[in-house]
Amino acid sequence: MPFVYILRCSDDSYYVGSARVFERRIEEHTSGNGARYTAHRLPVELVFAEEFANIGDAYRREKQLQGWGRSKREALINGLYNDLPRLSKKLRFRKG
Repeated sequence: MPFVYILRCSDDSYYVGSARVFERRIEEHTSGNGARYTAHRLPVELVFAEEFANIGDAYRREKQLQGWGRSKREALINGLYNDLPRLSKKLRFRKG
């Protein structure tokens, strides 16, 4: 089954990806053969995974998560689903 996943890299950044064969893809990342981004930030740690019925849905979710900011990704990773709508709203600052 296809998955979307988030890895925490050694520099504390996040990498979002999707895969048809989840276990193999995670092994590729941990061995330094997964993606150029993660290969230069080893070790990596799997911090979130979500299963989908088809790769198209997993890919769409991957693109959605890639567009999220750090705080929203961390809320998802930590299971703070009620915080997600608030984190979606852009903050507006008043001058003065």
